[in-house]
Amino acid sequence: MFLALRELRFARSRFTLMGSVVALIAVLMVLLSGLSSGLVNDGVSGLQRLPVTAFAFDAGTKLDSAFSRSVVDADQVARWREQPGVQDAAPFGTMLVNTRSNRGVPIDLALFGVEPGSFLTPTAAEGSGLGAPDGLVVSRTALDAGLRIGDVLTVDRIGTRLTVVGVTADQHTFGHVDVAYLPLAAWRRLHAGVGPGEELRTQQADQATAVAIRGDGTIDLAAGDAAAGTSAVTKETSYGASPGYTAETSTLTLIQVFLYAISALVVGAFFTVWTINRRHELAVLRAMGAARRYLLRDGLVQALVILTASIAVGVAGGAGFGGLMGGTGVPFALEAPAVTFASLLLVLLGLFGAATAIVRVAAIDPLAALGGQR
Repeated sequence: MFLALRELRFARSRFTLMGSVVALIAVLMVLLSGLSSGLVNDGVSGLQRLPVTAFAFDAGTKLDSAFSRSVVDADQVARWREQPGVQDAAPFGTMLVNTRSNRGVPIDLALFGVEPGSFLTPTAAEGSGLGAPDGLVVSRTALDAGLRIGDVLTVDRIGTRLTVVGVTADQHTFGHVDVAYLPLAAWRRLHAGVGPGEELRTQQADQATAVAIRGDGTIDLAAGDAAAGTSAVTKETSYGASPGYTAETSTLTLIQVFLYAISALVVGAFFTVWTINRRHELAVLRAMGAARRYLLRDGLVQALVILTASIAVGVAGGAGFGGLMGGTGVPFALEAPAVTFASLLLVLLGLFGAATAIVRVAAIDPLAALGGQR
């Protein structure tokens, strides 16, 4: 490793330039990772925090529109409760509404209708939990939009008034809209478009969007669907029914894949040119008896030093930029496992590109490299 470390010291400008490029790639990697995690949290954190194993929608409902088009009834919920492996099942309702508070604050909410006392009932970190017929427990992030405990919200076009009675401990959002939990009976009236003083039809009195299922890991979803006439999916699969979730995550994933491919090409191209320039030195080492394995190890150590230092600088810079972005309302969330995995992948791809270049040059006959055939 003598040659590799010596070159790092005496060719500082070249390696600094290359390290700067890798650091910028690492910054982009951190920002994309944070944006990806932030969009996931902003899109489906409300579903993620539900103690649910699976959701059963009405049979034939397409997944991309399941939470907005599916309608199930009490009989389907009861049939799911009878299935082996099901610990509990409860009706679950979702809908998006526009509201305005008594202090004039307009806010959009994703209403989650749940039965008070069921396993779906949220825990309020502040205020009281569900219990009042018109009570709402809202996401912590709704406070940033101007809501306060005690605010009375009026639902547009229907005129129903709902009171904020509690706040969750963390973020609960669905489709980039703050979640508000309310009693299922109140949700049914809103879903049916029934205003104050109007009667709810009997058929609408036991409807919900889906059956929320909590199981022990041995649930046969196909058997339950056959018995209840539903289409059940796991909780993770149901994220695809959140508005924009699939398009956003697939786009960011594709960008990240291209970024990793570009990083491998950039590092590989740099070390190809650098290794060709030092071909004479490598030939001397080969002529002195150095094995190709030694040359490969020498070059990889050099690449590892550059990649590790550059990526560390880039990750620190990306985390700093991400902290600034988080204060602007952009959905950004850094997760250590995701950043660590991406950093290791970047190092491995860089080493692969460097190894490809070194092996190719190290395979040249030392006499030819020294000009012995002239």
